[in-house]
Amino acid sequence: MLDSIPMIEEIQQTRFENGLVVLTDRMSHVRSATVGFFYRIGARNEPAELNGITHFIEHTVFKGTKRRSAVEIAVEQDRLGGNLEAFTTHEETAFAIKVIDDQLKPAFDLLSDMLVEPSFHEKDLESEQRVIIEEMKMTDDSPEELLGDIFSKEFFPSDALGRTIVGTPATVKQFGQALTCDYHQKNFVPHNLVIVAAGNVQHDEIVGLAEKFASMPRSRIAENGTRPPQTAATIVVRQKSDLEQAHLVLAVPFISEPDDRRYAADLLTNIIGGGMSSRLWQKIREDRGLAYSVGTSNAMYRDVGVFSVYAGTSPDQVSEVVEIACSELRDVVRNGIKDEELRLAKDQARASILMNLEDSAARAAALAQSEMTFGRQIPVEETLENVESVTVGDAVDLAREFFKTESVAFAALGDLGHLSIDRDMFNIS
Repeated sequence: MLDSIPMIEEIQQTRFENGLVVLTDRMSHVRSATVGFFYRIGARNEPAELNGITHFIEHTVFKGTKRRSAVEIAVEQDRLGGNLEAFTTHEETAFAIKVIDDQLKPAFDLLSDMLVEPSFHEKDLESEQRVIIEEMKMTDDSPEELLGDIFSKEFFPSDALGRTIVGTPATVKQFGQALTCDYHQKNFVPHNLVIVAAGNVQHDEIVGLAEKFASMPRSRIAENGTRPPQTAATIVVRQKSDLEQAHLVLAVPFISEPDDRRYAADLLTNIIGGGMSSRLWQKIREDRGLAYSVGTSNAMYRDVGVFSVYAGTSPDQVSEVVEIACSELRDVVRNGIKDEELRLAKDQARASILMNLEDSAARAAALAQSEMTFGRQIPVEETLENVESVTVGDAVDLAREFFKTESVAFAALGDLGHLSIDRDMFNIS
């Protein structure tokens, strides 16, 4: 162990020689506790031929360990009364459970057993292969998710960000015991692990429970590439005649997660399409009645970001929706935003930040994200000050830097056999 340092508020950290980090955020006024295991390993780290193996491991650790069967894991989770969740993204894999504070020790033991000593029996792996292939079929039946996969493949044509997190039937079918065990042992290691706990927890207790990870040797995977991925301003329209609606996404490259301008980026995104009072919601849904679902998102990765507009509309209204979206982006670039728009976005951000402080699961996730992205914990006061310090000029400067006509990528899915899309439609700068 290197050090144990009291940090901001009631957050404490302990860092071990093998790279393991333990972080706790004590909330003495609650009876809940959330413990999470966050790995700095995701779909971006996979070679193309193993696409989907991280997500596969996330699934199969639930199939049993040396001490517990899959049924026993499920029964124990229910007995704890906990909400056990797991997810894989392109840049991380996480497992977290929220329980009553007096059940923290057995909850920690359950998670650590699953992650340290999964059995990976061949018949269980074969069964889960079929489950994940069914998951792929669900995506094919969900137009929003299918469109997301289509768009990412075109927007990141030569990078793992363009590949799906779940993989393909061909890659998943090869994940047998030897290959799965090898990938797990090499990648789900302490150097890639951040253990977090929030709620009515004691830091020393969590550190003690983490000793089994602290005694493991230091190891780390090699990153797949060091340069930010190249994006492509492609236009793709996919025909799916059985859909009643057309689904579309219009996007441009944006800032990465560590960028200091992230606060301005979030506020700008919210002003344009982040809520019911946003420009696109009012113009496309309320004024014109063209869509039920419309909005913007700001996806930030470690070295690149994506600003996108999404909408679902009738096939014969796609061009009109695109025209309105581009008009609003162009208006921000040319005429800026209003002081009252920025004020409203700041008030929304402040409310969201402060309300999340009441939830141990949200605070545990925030611990992990701050550590993995910035290598430190950012005080709530600092976050609020950074949000408040954003000026109209900061937000507009971002729009003028990134909202470029030549950078626009577009994807649409639906019964669009007669749709004609021309790049001249995407004039935003």
